[in-house]
This record gives sequence, structure tokens and C-alpha cells, in this order.
Amino acid sequence: MENNPYQLYSSVERQQVDWLWYPYIPYGKVTLLQGDPGDGKSTCMIHLAASLSTGGRLPDGTLISAAQNVIYQCAEDNVGDTVKPRMEQAGADCSRIAFISCSEKEPLRLTDKRIEETIRLLEARLLIIDPVQAFFTQDGEMHSAVKARAVMGNLAKIAEKYKCAVVLIGHLNKSAGGKSLYRGLGSIDIAAIARSVLMVTRDRQMPDIRYLSQIKSSLAPEGGSVAFIIDSDVGFQWIGRCSVRAMDDRVELMEPERKTKIWRVKNIIRLMLTADDVPANAIIDTMKNLNVSERTVRRAAKEIGVTAYRKRYVWYWKLEPESRDGNE
Repeated sequence: MENNPYQLYSSVERQQVDWLWYPYIPYGKVTLLQGDPGDGKSTCMIHLAASLSTGGRLPDGTLISAAQNVIYQCAEDNVGDTVKPRMEQAGADCSRIAFISCSEKEPLRLTDKRIEETIRLLEARLLIIDPVQAFFTQDGEMHSAVKARAVMGNLAKIAEKYKCAVVLIGHLNKSAGGKSLYRGLGSIDIAAIARSVLMVTRDRQMPDIRYLSQIKSSLAPEGGSVAFIIDSDVGFQWIGRCSVRAMDDRVELMEPERKTKIWRVKNIIRLMLTADDVPANAIIDTMKNLNVSERTVRRAAKEIGVTAYRKRYVWYWKLEPESRDGNE
């Protein structure tokens, strides 16, 4: 029988995509997380890694079925005085989070066989490379379309082989304007290989609020933004899904009044209700983690026009469309 050089798609068995966090981070694929330095890229991924290591919850509240092993490879911070304290502060089980030993004489590169070996030995389900720029060679590999595609293609094969989610954290270049997908440092082929590209930005009026938005999604409908807070007093806190997009041209939703404490509370509540109705207790609990009393939360909710209704024994808060836009 003749051996044909082709195969019909009708003979291919369709496969389901497994997700670490739908639709943002797929297992067995490469995800790119971009943002400016200091905007919270590493922090949000450390908290995600911590939740995965303990079998906690995803940023949208979904329960993780079981604790899993993680590799967090950071080139910019010391593992002893910076990374481990941040992991512990995030509530991580550090016995489930590893890093690959390297030195100036034996630096780790994306083509290094130690990456695949460590994923195999640990049966890791998540590998975080932070920042990806530090793990390319110094011969222009990151900026060469041919070289970058070869490196990324090999990493994608490893991710698929071991069903491990790979998240590459990258800095943005300084160019203003243009499509956000093209602002990553290095060749566009880095983003091209990634099946999901995420971006972190700050809110214009409340810089402690950040948005994690999806700007490319090849495997599922594009997900909405997820907000989080990095507060100097209470630390890190996920807020949840919202309809605000973390783009330069996004519509301002914040009230133009003096920035008091109650102003901040009202705008966080409004942000939490932009995407969908939310159980009242979930909002109250989130605000408690930010050291805001229930009395203040209820006062703020009333002032911005939040209404309540009961569904299956749970009270939900709802914000009318005109209030979502900041018009009271």
C-alpha cells in the first residue's frame, strides 16, 4: 500500500484542551504575561502558584481540585531574601514549589535540558519563567524571528509532552501607542507561539488596582479582565472579574469626586459589579480583607445605587447600567 505524504483531517481525533485557569492559562501550552516593571506581574503569578501548591482557589473563585507541583524560575530576585518570603506571604506550600539551580558559570537558558528534566521529575503542572528575557542567550536570540521561533517551538513541545502549563513573564518595550500584542520585548514570534497572551496594567486613578487582561486567545473565547489590588497595608487581594479592559484607550469608570476612603470603596464595589451580579457576602468578605467594615461597604453600595435580590437562598448585589458607567 502506498505511503501518502499527507493525512486527512477527517482521520484526526479531536482533543479537548485542559485548563489550569479557563480561558487564561491552558495546560500543555505556552502563555505569555506582559506588563511594565512594577505593575504586579510577578506578584499575581506568585499568588496563583501559591494557590496551586495548596489546592486553593483560582482568582475567579473556582476551587482547584488538588494541590500540584510548580516550578518558579526567577532571574531578578534572590530566592532566599525575596522569593521565598513572597511565597510564604502568599500562603504557598513551599514543599511543592521548586526552582532549577543555576550559576553564572552554568546559567539557565530556555533551551536547557534541565527544564524538561525538572518538569519530568517533579511532574510539575506549572512552570513560570520570570522574566523570559533573562533566559534567552546573549547573541540576539530573542530578537531574531528564526531563533526565537525555534526556542519557543521547543518549549511548546515540552509543555505539550508533560501537560505542563508554561507561563513566560515579559516586560513591555517603551513604545507608546500601537497594538498591545506588539509591545513585548523581542521578536513577535514569542507572542505568536503563545496560545494565550495576558497583560497587566494599573488603573489610572487608583494605581493600587491592577487589571489582568487577555489580549490573545487561540483556544477559547477571549476572557474578561480580572482585577486585583496591591495595597501597602493589606498586601495582595484578588477582586475578581470585571468588564474593564486594561488598555490605554479604556473608558474611565471612576467617579470624578475627591479621592476619600469612601470614594475608593465605592469604586471597588462598582468594579466588582461591572461584569456580573455578585453575592453580597463575597463583596463584603473581599472588602473585609482590605480592612473595610461591613457598615462602610453597605453605605458605599447604597450611595452608588446597588440593589439586592435573592436567588436560591443567596443574596446578590446588582448595579444598574447607568451606575456601572459612573452616573449616579
